[in-house]
Amino acid sequence: MSVPKSIPNPLAQMPVAIQAALLMILGCFFLAALAGFIRELSESGMHVFEIVFLRNVAGLAVLLPWLIKSGPRVLATKRPGLFVVRSLFGFISMVSWFFAVTAIPLAEAVSLNFTAPIFGTLLAIVVLKEVVGIRRWAAVIIGFAGAMIILRPGAIEMSPGAYAAVFSAATMASSITCVKMLSRTESTPAIVAWTQILILPMSFIPALYFWENPSWYQLLIVAAMGICATLGHLFFTRAYALADATYVMPFDFSRLIFSAVIGFLFFAQTPDVYVWFGAAIIFGSSVYIAMREAKVGQKSQKLASSTPRQAD
Repeated sequence: MSVPKSIPNPLAQMPVAIQAALLMILGCFFLAALAGFIRELSESGMHVFEIVFLRNVAGLAVLLPWLIKSGPRVLATKRPGLFVVRSLFGFISMVSWFFAVTAIPLAEAVSLNFTAPIFGTLLAIVVLKEVVGIRRWAAVIIGFAGAMIILRPGAIEMSPGAYAAVFSAATMASSITCVKMLSRTESTPAIVAWTQILILPMSFIPALYFWENPSWYQLLIVAAMGICATLGHLFFTRAYALADATYVMPFDFSRLIFSAVIGFLFFAQTPDVYVWFGAAIIFGSSVYIAMREAKVGQKSQKLASSTPRQAD
């Protein structure tokens, strides 16, 4: 699915680096607002499984006009099995994340969600057979130490919501690993379309057991969720398209700030110092991992371009 290249004024008049930073921050705001709407729906009495299903209905509603316009050719694939695995991980990650957001403070859930790149590095070693040097290993260990500062096992009782946030990060990393494998042979539109199509029935089955007809207020919140999710991912995608990931990624920390503000203003949540300290460590290690991966990728590209091509 293509991302609009035009940026509304006055943003288009700014330097590209400023555009990318502002778009990333806007994306973080909408994703933090999405988490707030999830929390509000839960507190209004809606079950997590129903929230997940309605979130996917809203997502498919946004995607449907594009699917109709593109036609069946966009769904052509050579790897249906891997699409199912990717969608299953995506669904499990979504359920875990939605539960975490409803069970623990928003800032704490977001902080633990920052561990996804760390899990991604471990999966890259096991699944993708990538070679990781001592500096990335050190970043992984430091990142998990940051998570332990937030969780403080033994000092405080571990809540199911905290476990769910960490599990969501791990399954998110698994889903992203599947995307890396799919991207070798499949188009980006196919990956986006099949994921949304497959997750919908996965979320529908458990939602049936907890279904209660939503009120008009709840439907309004669901519509707001769909808008925030669409805009958040749109701004994220455009930011990464405009600038290098190592420049854009640090601005993702604003998601924690927005989440803390929303949690404080609307849900009387006040994250303690351990959350901020642990989140800074986790996020710093994740940014370092991204920077190292970018350098390794650049070296690989240079090596490939300098290697003489053999005749076919």
